[in-house]
Amino acid sequence: MPLKRQIAMDAVLKAMRLCEQVQAEMVSTDAIQKTDRSPVTVADFGSQALICKAIGDAFPDDVIVAEEDAQALKENATLLARVTNYVDGFTKETVSVGTVSEWIDRGSGDVGKSFWTLDPIDGTKGFLRHDQYAIALAYIVDGVVQLGVLGCPNLTYRLDAIDAERGCLFVAVRGEGTGLYTTAGDFLEQVYVSEETHRFAESFESSHGDSDAHSKIAEALGITATPVRMDSQAKYGVVSRGEASLYIRLPNPASPDYRECIWDHAAGMIVVQEAGGTVTDANGAPLNFLSGKRMHENRGIVATNGKLHQHVLNALSNL
Repeated sequence: MPLKRQIAMDAVLKAMRLCEQVQAEMVSTDAIQKTDRSPVTVADFGSQALICKAIGDAFPDDVIVAEEDAQALKENATLLARVTNYVDGFTKETVSVGTVSEWIDRGSGDVGKSFWTLDPIDGTKGFLRHDQYAIALAYIVDGVVQLGVLGCPNLTYRLDAIDAERGCLFVAVRGEGTGLYTTAGDFLEQVYVSEETHRFAESFESSHGDSDAHSKIAEALGITATPVRMDSQAKYGVVSRGEASLYIRLPNPASPDYRECIWDHAAGMIVVQEAGGTVTDANGAPLNFLSGKRMHENRGIVATNGKLHQHVLNALSNL
């Protein structure tokens, strides 16, 4: 696991630098819509290419289950050229458009006994707004997340600190806790959930959850502080370091049968768990990472400091 941890950290840190460069230089043609109408950018593809290359080179037999594939790129020569140009700036070898497509498609594996799952940019809408987003990578064995690396380029070291430095990395290993690192990979501190904080986190995009239900739960728990609203698994990071006591994500009433993707929660889940928190679905069941790319057996997400968890589940049952 130490080698996997280091390779994963280095890959995510490199992808973070690529994403920051793309964000600073973006042009209108750097983002397109996928068939589900969600956005995908040059940075999504470049991030996936770099991380899949790093894992594939170090562990050629490992399976990667990632969000993106190269099909849309192969149909858009301009976009593919842009991705290739960015990726080339972060590798020591000459990169061709074919090579970049191949690296991206290393993420087209299937869920099995052991595999990596990757969201190259979780919160693409946040990325496009120059707000919060995350690069989320996790390693899973027999359905149990063993390693999670969560890169948050726009998240400050402390939410409420004045002039706090921006950009941080959360690294969690099963049984070893959660560490917070700088964007240079330097260790800052072990992080822990808080039983003193009374604040909840939810998605910035209202369509991503049931905001009315979230508010009712907060009211039932006596939480009056303004919610932390941000895109991506950065919310898990905020819970893990005690700046929010819970993160709730219930299906939007317009899509009651929606089920979450594994890459949207695996890394964040272990980051909170190893910081002392608890993560289940809205029914109190463990998250199932073996049912496919979506967690078909789970409904919603509840991540807490642990102390609040049963209270949240009780409030949910009374809605």
